[in-house]
Amino acid sequence: MGAGAGGGERGRRDFDAFYAATAPRLVTVVYALTGDLAEAEDAVQEAYARAWERWPRLCAGGDPAPWVRTVALRLAVSTWRKARNRLRAHFRHGPPPDVPAVAPDHVALVDALRTLPMEQRTAVVLHHLLGLPTAEVARETGASDAAVRTRLSRARRALRAQLGDERGAGRPAAGAFRPRAPEESRPL
Repeated sequence: MGAGAGGGERGRRDFDAFYAATAPRLVTVVYALTGDLAEAEDAVQEAYARAWERWPRLCAGGDPAPWVRTVALRLAVSTWRKARNRLRAHFRHGPPPDVPAVAPDHVALVDALRTLPMEQRTAVVLHHLLGLPTAEVARETGASDAAVRTRLSRARRALRAQLGDERGAGRPAAGAFRPRAPEESRPL
């Protein structure tokens, strides 16, 4: 939240009281609109989070309840419209094509990547899976080229140990980290 959000201790107490007094009814209203309790709760929670960020200004303008209600209803309608459009697209274009099963080696690689520190994982994904040169990886991550090369080296060593690369070579097997063509791309 932004600096000064809520307006101090008194602002927090006022907001808490406002939330306790108005949130249950607003969830009911949004639920009546959407027909989905989880969606209603999400929209209301987001509306109150946005209200907290603007709390002093909302209070200075009078009753904040209409503002929060408007935001919650707009969020819910936006979510509903997105769902409706997805459903229309499904009927217009048919179901998405079957996605082939994920290969066991891909699952093992993703599991191994998850064990790496975030900097190493990011370097491996950008360099080996997307095919970016180390200089571009450095620009995108805000690291030096040398740091990216070090991260890649350490990541390869950790992945080799975890995936049981028995060759003992210093590089991954040919094609192990090749960039995928768009039609073969699957989320990690």
